[in-house]
Amino acid sequence: MNLEDKMKLNKLFDIYGELLTVKQREYYEYYYLKDYSLSEISEYLEVSRNAVHVQLKNVIKHLENYEDKLMVLKKKDLAAKISRKIENNDISFEDIKKELEKV
Repeated sequence: MNLEDKMKLNKLFDIYGELLTVKQREYYEYYYLKDYSLSEISEYLEVSRNAVHVQLKNVIKHLENYEDKLMVLKKKDLAAKISRKIENNDISFEDIKKELEKV
């Protein structure tokens, strides 16, 4: 996973993390925020490495599914993009309308 993917995943976690179970958040936080290895997490939580791996894949799947359905991150990114263009006087009302129609 490259840095850009990890940053996106962290943004999704910030937005949708509360929709995950306590256990799912725990796995995510240990691996992605505290940088624990699969082995360290499995030892700490007393589960197999494979169980940790499966849980992390499920967490990612849930976060991406929430975004596919709710599109909060996409809307935030669009709002930021439009805001930057407005600040630079680089967008017309028609352009804003077109950008909003994409969502």
